[in-house]
Amino acid sequence: MKELVEIIAKALVDNPDEVVVSEKTEGRNMVIELHVAASDMGKVIGKQGRIAKAIRSVVKAASSKEKINIDVEIV
Repeated sequence: MKELVEIIAKALVDNPDEVVVSEKTEGRNMVIELHVAASDMGKVIGKQGRIAKAIRSVVKAASSKEKINIDVEIV
């Protein structure tokens, strides 16, 4: 899932070299943290958070086979 978030984020931002994705696993829960440059934060979040919601939806759909709860946090 980490790679999926990284590919999506790098396609959205102007500075793809500054995209850093980390993941933390605790049992059946996983938290994926997405770090982007401050100037690219609006592009990743989108108007009214629509792009952020779309990223979370794609990740949840991809993780449904693994039966794991994944949260994506944009830091």
